[in-house]
Amino acid sequence: MPPTDRFVPSFAAEPPQEPTPTGRWADTLSEQFLSAVREIDTEGEELGSTGTIRWFPDRTYGGRTYVPATAQTENGFELYGFVSYLASDDQEPSAFEARADFTSETAENNPDWRLDLSDDVIATWRGPGGKRADMTLVWGVSLIPGGALVTAELANLAVDQSEVVQERFTLLAPDNYLGDYLDVKLWGRRGNELAVESLYVDDD
Repeated sequence: MPPTDRFVPSFAAEPPQEPTPTGRWADTLSEQFLSAVREIDTEGEELGSTGTIRWFPDRTYGGRTYVPATAQTENGFELYGFVSYLASDDQEPSAFEARADFTSETAENNPDWRLDLSDDVIATWRGPGGKRADMTLVWGVSLIPGGALVTAELANLAVDQSEVVQERFTLLAPDNYLGDYLDVKLWGRRGNELAVESLYVDDD
């Protein structure tokens, strides 16, 4: 193949390795996530109590495993974030870290959405000449039936892919590189494109 001017990491994260958290493991992760929730700057908003936490498939990058989560609050906000940790085949998970934030923009209030996405930058990747890409964790829910796979595309180059499991998925891919931003595309079982959503929102 000829050289490319989009020299970025593709499929850099390990695919999901564990089932969606349940039982004591879910309790451990919940404690970490709720601790981060308590540290949120609510900007004067009364979020209300946290409902059931919804976990998403894990992804591992740079030796850390990331497990995203969302939860609704009693006052109609959505909490979103992740728990990350270090783990190996012969050691218990350690060095837990968690992030959380909130939004009033929910799928329930936006019936035209096809994908409900959350994202957070977890690292920086430096390319030629010191140009930087944001290594971005993206997790979401397919709001339309029939989705089998999602891809993350940067300048029409697929840089990550994930199966849709119980309508949920997690991606980890470079974003904001050389003026290009990620598009998340939902694909059907026959390879047909069902939906596309950009992480970049033009305020204009």
